Amino acid sequence: MAERELRLFAAGAGALKELRELKSEFASRFLRPPREGAVFAVRTVASPSPRNNVVGVGVGEKITDGKLTGVRCVKFFVRVKYPLEHVPARDRLPQQADGFPVDVEQVGNFRRFAGKARKTRKTRHKRRAEERPDPRARRRPARPGCSVGFRAPGDQFAMAGTFGALVKNRAGTFILSNNHVLADENRLPLDSPIFQPGILDGGSVSKDRIAALAKFVRLRPGQPNQVDTAMAKLDAANVANNDILGIGPPKGSANAAIDMVVHKFGRTTGYTVGRVTSVDTDVSVEYDTGVYTFSDQIVIVGDHGSFSDAGDSGSLILERPTGQAVGLLFAGSASHTIANHLADVLKALDVQLVL
Repeated sequence: MAERELRLFAAGAGALKELRELKSEFASRFLRPPREGAVFAVRTVASPSPRNNVVGVGVGEKITDGKLTGVRCVKFFVRVKYPLEHVPARDRLPQQADGFPVDVEQVGNFRRFAGKARKTRKTRHKRRAEERPDPRARRRPARPGCSVGFRAPGDQFAMAGTFGALVKNRAGTFILSNNHVLADENRLPLDSPIFQPGILDGGSVSKDRIAALAKFVRLRPGQPNQVDTAMAKLDAANVANNDILGIGPPKGSANAAIDMVVHKFGRTTGYTVGRVTSVDTDVSVEYDTGVYTFSDQIVIVGDHGSFSDAGDSGSLILERPTGQAVGLLFAGSASHTIANHLADVLKALDVQLVL
């Protein structure tokens, strides 16, 4: 390991502060969000230009020849990692930044992870023998990890996401999930009904309402976001509990850390285990209503395949050995998952986890 890298590994808080400053500088250069009111256009044409290709900038661990090095670095997450000789000199990312190492990691496109389909007919999800427990089944009491969702205005589509956790404040007890799972990306009015299972998974409008949209943090175009979150007040205290499918109740909350082993149970992929690779990454995420940027997010890579997929949005992420909740899943790609820090979510909604 190079002398500078050895010094960096031992530099502690001072080096981390410098790396975060560099991360913010690069993020402001490459992830500048579209201005409010701008026409939404998904970046579908591949290009090595950093403004087109970079979808995240963070502080992470350098990977060399597929191996973790233990060295902190500035990490660029790109849609496509092009061979250096195929990238024009003007479009090349730096190989180091103020003497700190740089790493480039291919991730594809980051998208919000709610399941959605055009509305045709209602069909109950057929339970497969290998799925135990089935997150798309109707459950009373409803449990975190299972399918939830709203009813689209005009029934133009059916959707479902994941019931993440139960939270509470003086006003009552609430389902915790994402804005795009419970509030349709700012578009639903408060008091809109929430169903379990979600309509996409066969939820019945007449029989399966369990909560009403109570609060959401607005997704803001043209400026960095911190969280994608919303909560829905339970219709009755006994209609849901805090026992996460396949995991059990959370034991508390904690801060995510690099190399932390985490797990979750989601509506689509069920139970999965992964590893935190960054706790300080700024990302650009595609939604139905536009491209939004988020600052200081958690990045997770699955231990065996993908950690999450469309429909897993809203899943609570917990440290595996301790059961401490650390994040709220909301987006990702085929290879990487993005989550809000749970402390930011709880603060934004002014609630506490139900333990």
